[in-house]
Amino acid sequence: MDSAGTTGPNWSRRLLFAGIVLAIVLGGGLIASATIPRWWAQRIGDQVDGSIVTGTFVGLFYGFVFTALPLLVLAAVARWRRTPRAIAVAIGVAAVLGIPNLMTLGIVLGTGNAAHAGERILDVEAPAFRGASLVGALISLAMASFVAYLIVSRERARKRTGEMPQSR
Repeated sequence: MDSAGTTGPNWSRRLLFAGIVLAIVLGGGLIASATIPRWWAQRIGDQVDGSIVTGTFVGLFYGFVFTALPLLVLAAVARWRRTPRAIAVAIGVAAVLGIPNLMTLGIVLGTGNAAHAGERILDVEAPAFRGASLVGALISLAMASFVAYLIVSRERARKRTGEMPQSR
């Protein structure tokens, strides 16, 4: 106790709680890394059903939409609310909105058995999905970049017009 009669924080309890939370998160991550790539590949395989054309369109859709939505959330927060809390929430929401692309990326870049199984499932049941998903994401990024360029150039033009003397 200090002179005011209050006690400080109970560090042993906080460390124990942090250790338990860390163990749960790590255990959940291990379980997820062993199951999610297979599960996601099977869901996509069910949608595509072995068709190259369907795989292309589904991949374009997933790649475009689930890249555009997170970019829109981040752009909206960057444009109108720049508080640290709003930015943190926006990053969290953008990550959640991008989960389909992140799961596909986990299959493509993953080195574990589940990722390799997911690749095999996508090769057989969802041909062209991975490539089309990448193309859709790149199209979304290109469109977002173009819109950002238009907004910035419009603002620059307005500033220049405001600085120019008015002619009669």
